[in-house]
Amino acid sequence: MALQFHDGQRELQDRFDSRRLADRLGSVAGETFSDELAAFIGAREMFFLATADADGVPDCSYKGGEPGFVRVRDDTLTFPCYDGNGMFRSMGNILVNPHVGMLFVDLETGSRLRVNGTATVHLDDDITASYPGAIGAVSVRADAVFANCRRYVHEYTRVSTSPFVPTDGAEPPVPDWKRDPWFDGTLPAHDPAHDPVRPSAPAIPIF
Repeated sequence: MALQFHDGQRELQDRFDSRRLADRLGSVAGETFSDELAAFIGAREMFFLATADADGVPDCSYKGGEPGFVRVRDDTLTFPCYDGNGMFRSMGNILVNPHVGMLFVDLETGSRLRVNGTATVHLDDDITASYPGAIGAVSVRADAVFANCRRYVHEYTRVSTSPFVPTDGAEPPVPDWKRDPWFDGTLPAHDPAHDPVRPSAPAIPIF
């Protein structure tokens, strides 16, 4: 299925004489994942997730995990939702507006892949249970899968995996900000930060 362009996109394509180029590139967008694309996604340790609320107000989030934390099968992919800051901006948006955009980037080669689709939130089911340490999961049925030019992607080298990523058989440390007195009385009753023997680890502050 080719990408569909709305009037605003067509207006700019015509202004910059790129309609033919857009149509050519849009013609190769698919709704399923080839073995090559599935392998590319499966090797990624992070991606960016765009969601919007019921009024169309957008939000963008970084999602990270172990390689393979995003799973692909046919035209659908799934990923876990780990403990965060309790605002549930991404999953909450999906509950009221299922349309999402995902951007996968290999920062060492610059390769990029975009996935637009329709998402479903999973809580307390087999999908969530299949991810160690997950509090929920999201499945996305792809509507458009297409690659992007890599020319503006800066080259980075991976250093290490975040110690906070849950792994099977190992409990991640508590981010030290959760034990800051400023958050006293705000954490969920089941939060691991309440366990005095659970170790803390520094988490880089927001600012």
